[in-house]
Amino acid sequence: MTRFVRSWLGIAATTATLTIGGGQAFAQKELVFGLQCDRTGPTATVGTVLCPGYHDYIALVNSKGGVEGYKIKVLEIDNEYKVPPAMEAHERFKKEGAVLEGIYGTPQTAALNKKLEEDKILGTSPGFGTASAADGKRYPYTFPIAASYWSQAGAAVAYAKEKLGTLKGKKIAYLFYDNPAGKEPLPILEDLAKSEGFEMRTFAVPAPGLEMGAQILDITARFKPDFIIAHLFGRSPSVAIKELKGKGYPLSKVVGLVWASAEADIIAAGGMGVAEGYNTIQFAGVGKDFQVIKDIEAMYKAQGKPMPKEMDSTVYYNRGVLIAALHVEAARNAIKAKGGAAPNSEEVKKGMESIKGFTLGGLVPPMEITPADHEGGGWVQIWTVKGGKLVRSKDWFQGFRAVIQKHVAEDAKKS
Repeated sequence: MTRFVRSWLGIAATTATLTIGGGQAFAQKELVFGLQCDRTGPTATVGTVLCPGYHDYIALVNSKGGVEGYKIKVLEIDNEYKVPPAMEAHERFKKEGAVLEGIYGTPQTAALNKKLEEDKILGTSPGFGTASAADGKRYPYTFPIAASYWSQAGAAVAYAKEKLGTLKGKKIAYLFYDNPAGKEPLPILEDLAKSEGFEMRTFAVPAPGLEMGAQILDITARFKPDFIIAHLFGRSPSVAIKELKGKGYPLSKVVGLVWASAEADIIAAGGMGVAEGYNTIQFAGVGKDFQVIKDIEAMYKAQGKPMPKEMDSTVYYNRGVLIAALHVEAARNAIKAKGGAAPNSEEVKKGMESIKGFTLGGLVPPMEITPADHEGGGWVQIWTVKGGKLVRSKDWFQGFRAVIQKHVAEDAKKS
């Protein structure tokens, strides 16, 4: 038996034994969700926290009777941040009757876009993947359901403009992981450089991103930018923070896109003191001061179990909760639309396209997902390291939304 199959069977067996409050087993009404994760690959620092957040929210929902009376069964497969296991995972989910699929990784999303459409199974790619998939007409079964890399880039430039007062004549460095995800924001940054009048220079960091002394020296000693946008993943964000700090560059003039923005990145760089002033873009609320997080803690207490350590890494954990919550809300909308009958994936897709006004107490942005907009508006917040912790410094906003929409429309014409 392969490790791939063992992983899947282990998760399936675990989810199949979930029970509600008094220990009474669920009735056999069940919905299957597929979830891809990276627990052993280059972005395992994300997956090993984000995916437990997803499972904990599903367990919370199941502990309260499920979704409109349906138990949720989650089948998770570790794709190791590789495309072939992601494709195999999709086939496994389809075989098991999953009504939706949580994808993991930009290369994996690009490979699956067409398969999702062929098999009529909605897949979500929150905060990564194909930015033009915001266009629900062109990508009917792919749902970013969070700010795409294009929207993140627009927000980063808008934030730099706010901090600098103007961008005209300024210099911005783009420090990025040299892979398809790292390159995804480039069209937006290049467009904004022209329209806003700033000089942009790019600095690519080869995988695995643990060495970037040459790039940081080039940025700080030669280019000397007014602002830096960092788009890094895995262990590389902490390297960038440490290197920039060591070269004396003010971290208050740095903003990390969403995968360079977790507590783990800051701790690995030397702690909150070292990262003081560092700005991060977030598409989910940060911290534990949300009712849903308190409800998960109460669930663990009621079960007599210790709090999972993953909850302390709130950036990624909370994103897992956000993804699960949007999956559940899509299923809830579909079940209600059918008068309580079990929905198929096509109906859950329509349920996802009906999400509006669902904020989960502020943890989820004020998005509205429609058949035309599968991104939900591209909302983000800015959180800054202040006094030894991440503090919200800018509430939900959109950056250069008209520019993003222009690129989505232009990209559609190429197809």
